[in-house]
Amino acid sequence: MTPSADKRQSGNPAAQAQINLTVKQQREQQKQAKLAEYQKQLAKRRRGKVVWWAVGSTAAIAVVGLIVASVVLAPQRVTYEAANSTGREIEGVETFTNVTTHVEGTVDYEQNPPAGGEHNSVWLNCGVYTEPQANENAVHSLEHGAIWITYDPAQVSDAEVETLRGQMPSTYALLTPYPDMDTPIAVTGWNAQLKLDSADDPRIGEFFTEYWRSQNVPEPNAICSGAIDGPGKA
Repeated sequence: MTPSADKRQSGNPAAQAQINLTVKQQREQQKQAKLAEYQKQLAKRRRGKVVWWAVGSTAAIAVVGLIVASVVLAPQRVTYEAANSTGREIEGVETFTNVTTHVEGTVDYEQNPPAGGEHNSVWLNCGVYTEPQANENAVHSLEHGAIWITYDPAQVSDAEVETLRGQMPSTYALLTPYPDMDTPIAVTGWNAQLKLDSADDPRIGEFFTEYWRSQNVPEPNAICSGAIDGPGKA
């Protein structure tokens, strides 16, 4: 049996020195090989961290970009000045005379959608709704100076609904579906109403300018929040 390199012996001093040198070189080579492997694994782990950091940073940047885009591209609510109903004429606007009595139960209104009249003692909180609302609560909101935009979902597309939403101020306004209207869209204030075929009609803005938060309503400056949310509040 041939002895291992670590145990080789020679009776010749010169030969023995050569053997010892060869064993030392082998051990050094093994040490260097282990060190090289360790450095290789260390470098691999570092590369992995860099890759994950880059991926994480890219994802974070993408998320921030989406948030910024959603803010920048979101429809901006318009603003109007509280009106005093100057009396200027807007083509197509009808005006009415309605009572302001608070009642219980349902009411048979003269206008459709109603533009005033008897109504519930609790108003509908202003905002956007995806479901039809009780006339009696919405009319009370009109009494406070709100504008009520209604649309027939069978005649108006989702894109048009978004257009209507973009024309609303942040408060004192309602947007609700209203099935079976005789017009695709109606914009209603207390005792005033404008019926329309298109969500892009510039008279919507004119109506808001004339009637939004009018001081001529029965309860001007009364709040349009703090009461009830109807079904489908967005």
